[in-house]
Amino acid sequence: MTVRKIVDIITCVGLITDLIIARRTCRKTSAGFFTPTIFTSAMSDPQEKRVIAFVDGQNLFNAAKMAFGYGFPNFDPIELARLVCNQQSEARAERWMLVKLHFYTGMPSQTKDEPRNRFWKAKLLTMSRNNLVQTYSRPLVYRNGVGLEKGIDVKLAIDAVRLAHESAYDVALIFSQDQDFVEVANEIRRIATVQNRRVTVASAYPIGSDYTNDRGIDKTDWLPINRTLYDQAIDPVNYRSR
Repeated sequence: MTVRKIVDIITCVGLITDLIIARRTCRKTSAGFFTPTIFTSAMSDPQEKRVIAFVDGQNLFNAAKMAFGYGFPNFDPIELARLVCNQQSEARAERWMLVKLHFYTGMPSQTKDEPRNRFWKAKLLTMSRNNLVQTYSRPLVYRNGVGLEKGIDVKLAIDAVRLAHESAYDVALIFSQDQDFVEVANEIRRIATVQNRRVTVASAYPIGSDYTNDRGIDKTDWLPINRTLYDQAIDPVNYRSR
């Protein structure tokens, strides 16, 4: 099932929820009809923004490989997300605070690619020990010897929309350039409008002189990561030797 279809399903569920909320906030007139209660308060827009980062691990790695030439996922996603938040806090008249990080990746087969399987198991285990982090992995599907991710983008989309419904964040910081997430960004903004609050959806991604893809996810704030910033978040642990 594609991200678009998943978001369409979630949107339908969200619309039902919105109707229930609207029904509960209506008042009955003497004629027996219901009229909506009018909310006149200004849209919620706090100066301290709760940020949840959604990291597509393979998308981030492939972008860093093309932009900077790194041959394995050497980033610390937590430190990288914090650095992006700090950068945006300085650039905007608001403070971005990382409150949670969701990390998603395909898991190489132990029999087909034991070194990478060992690498990701060790890296994910270390990340899972941090209370800020929630990891999700799914076995790669192999076709003609090539491992392909299945369901990773769908899981990210579901989590981002679900947490928007729960008002869990003010900023959805997506580390990916996957244009499938355009529909996710649209749905998050629709949810925020219903909730009478402002939510920022941002796309963070590496850029370099040799990397021609300089576009973030459409209809999001684009936050390019240069090599200077990226290198500050290189993970010092060598998971390949474990």
